[in-house]
Amino acid sequence: MTEAVAVQDSVPADGQHAREALTRLRTEVAKVVVGQDAVVSGLVIALLCRGHVLLEGVPGVAKTLLIRTLSLALDLSTKRLQFTPDLMPGDVTGSLIFDNRTSAFTFREGPVFTNLLLADEINRTPPKTQSALLEVMEERQVSVEGEARPLPDPFIVAATQNPIEYEGTYPLPEAQLDRFLLKLSVPLPSRDEELGVLRAHHAGFDPRDLKAAGIGPVAGAADLAAGRAAVQRVGVAEGVLAYIVDLCRATRTSPSLELGASPRGATALMATAKAWAWLLGRDYVTPDDVKSLARPTLRHRVRLRPEAALEGVTVDAVLDSVLATVPTPR
Repeated sequence: MTEAVAVQDSVPADGQHAREALTRLRTEVAKVVVGQDAVVSGLVIALLCRGHVLLEGVPGVAKTLLIRTLSLALDLSTKRLQFTPDLMPGDVTGSLIFDNRTSAFTFREGPVFTNLLLADEINRTPPKTQSALLEVMEERQVSVEGEARPLPDPFIVAATQNPIEYEGTYPLPEAQLDRFLLKLSVPLPSRDEELGVLRAHHAGFDPRDLKAAGIGPVAGAADLAAGRAAVQRVGVAEGVLAYIVDLCRATRTSPSLELGASPRGATALMATAKAWAWLLGRDYVTPDDVKSLARPTLRHRVRLRPEAALEGVTVDAVLDSVLATVPTPR
């Protein structure tokens, strides 16, 4: 994804304020989280699309700080849940607790009852607990004893994975990975960015006190609601729709992949491209919007053949090859 461009007159008037607020959001987060503009943009896109995000990065690249800062700048609630091998489904969703005073069972809400849930190291908990969270992500409610309890709106899960440490982990199967709208790589900062981090900490920056760092609400749930409505009105030409379908179908015939993108991947790519086009100030999607979101939207929905992985081929390289070979509509 590239930097936002100037707003064009085609942006609907009722979505203009929301777009400006969400643009300020990226600037606000950048005050304390250096060099992660693409990741912040991906999280904003996920919020606009009512989707969830899988963050992949080594420890120490500010994944937790990013979510905390984003929630504060959006004036939304956030909770962090550390996934461990002994975590139970009820620890995630909540459970019925017997109250001795009333001699009745009452429901105690789990950490999913928030706006932004940071599911830290989701692949370190067994499949049963993973499934409990992923069911909540899909249904956006918790069902206990036949009673459905809706989650707050907006609700987004930002789950993290460590890309280099797999001992004692339970990798998410493809069917569960497909439930995430985006998979975002959180890179290490450049030298200059890392110098900026050190200068900030030397000057007294405390990541546990973001308000002291000057972070405050610059957007809110109303802006997200207006933005979602505006994104729905973004147009997609028939040629661009066909381009999205052709890209996904090309992943299914790639010799390097044993699993290509599903139709859900195609609908997700259309949705994320619409949100990105709107954030850039347009009311229509271009092929470049599709190209910008293809890798984060599709990289976790495809699977390399074992022989390709042994040769050092990466999923992103395969997707780049697909983007280079599928004709781009004019």
